[in-house]
Amino acid sequence: MKFSDFILVDSIITKLEATTKEGVIREMVQSLSNAGGIPEPEVDNIISAIMRREELGTTGIGHGIAVPHTKHISVERLVGAVAISPEGVDFSSLDCEKVNLFFLLVSPPDRPGEHLRALEHITRHLKDEAFCRYLKQSYTREDILNLLNEADENVYGA
Repeated sequence: MKFSDFILVDSIITKLEATTKEGVIREMVQSLSNAGGIPEPEVDNIISAIMRREELGTTGIGHGIAVPHTKHISVERLVGAVAISPEGVDFSSLDCEKVNLFFLLVSPPDRPGEHLRALEHITRHLKDEAFCRYLKQSYTREDILNLLNEADENVYGA
């Protein structure tokens, strides 16, 4: 699996405006909808599903990273968004640090293997300090897309 298999280019957010966990999720889900990845009428339902998932345990995995995700019947294929918050957002992370890098996933419920492979792909690359540092320093959608493509080609050795 590669980032290019599920990240919608038009959903990449270079500077989040949101300052709360729910605000980040809302902004990212809306960007997926605007990019054609999820139906507009389902935006609120998907936000609610992701927030329910967050109640089970934070997806703020530490080191300034969060990977909110859910499965939802309204999507026909796995879709994802990337967002950066230069200031960081309190996401109730495991290490209690603010989050700067966000990867959000929404997948059909009947494809759990695909969902897990995408989560594994994301977390494997986010363990690479150079990759994360470069992402945090990205200011344009093109910069982020180039980094994701380089990661897909294993430039960072993850």
